[in-house]
Amino acid sequence: MTTHNKIYFASDFHLGVPDHASSLEREKRVVRWLDEVSKDASDIYLVGDLFDFWFEFKTVVPKGFTRLLGKMAEIADKGINLHVFHGNHDLWMFGYFEQEIGCKVYPNPITIELMGKKFHIAHGDGLGPGQRGFKFILGIYRNYFFQRLFAFFHPNIGLTIANWFSNRSKQQGYTADQVYLGDDKEYLMLYAKEKLQQDSSIDYFILGHRHFPFDKNIGTSHVINLGDWMQYNTYVVYDGKTVELKKYEG
Repeated sequence: MTTHNKIYFASDFHLGVPDHASSLEREKRVVRWLDEVSKDASDIYLVGDLFDFWFEFKTVVPKGFTRLLGKMAEIADKGINLHVFHGNHDLWMFGYFEQEIGCKVYPNPITIELMGKKFHIAHGDGLGPGQRGFKFILGIYRNYFFQRLFAFFHPNIGLTIANWFSNRSKQQGYTADQVYLGDDKEYLMLYAKEKLQQDSSIDYFILGHRHFPFDKNIGTSHVINLGDWMQYNTYVVYDGKTVELKKYEG
């Protein structure tokens, strides 16, 4: 019998862009990966930006993504702990994933002990110094008043407008997200250094958002960016002894 004793992490699927055909191909690839890792997983952490845009109206959710949502529900029904983080593209989750799929949703970073090691897990958006313009826009996205105001749009109108802006933002920012700024400038590294000053016992930082995979050391701690599934198809697996950044070849 297979023992479910591994923990998996992935992020930044960005389903929905740049077009239906390529998004569907990516979705099927993600589902194949979930099928494989669910054979020995105790927990699966999906660390934000599963979708390039997601907004839950009171009685309506975005069209599509049925393969992923169905697979997530199947995994949760098997008793595997499924964890979903808000990303900056899909932070408008208001209960659907908890109620219909059975996963746990995290709007903010968490620090948690997993099999004897301390992990700090976050999508990575708005963390670290600088980024004033981005943080200003992110503050608007997270504002309850603006969320409720957007909800007054008919879904056909609201989702069309939001998808257009999301796609435009992705086209403009994707190249910049592929450039590592250096250990002394990369804001996720600076964030980790600041966090370690508050809690030096953190063993691993598991982050997303920056779209390129890396595993860097800060003393005895590791800062790992999960990369994305638009180009890299990378994920992290932890078996209680080692934490490994891997590429899915399936």
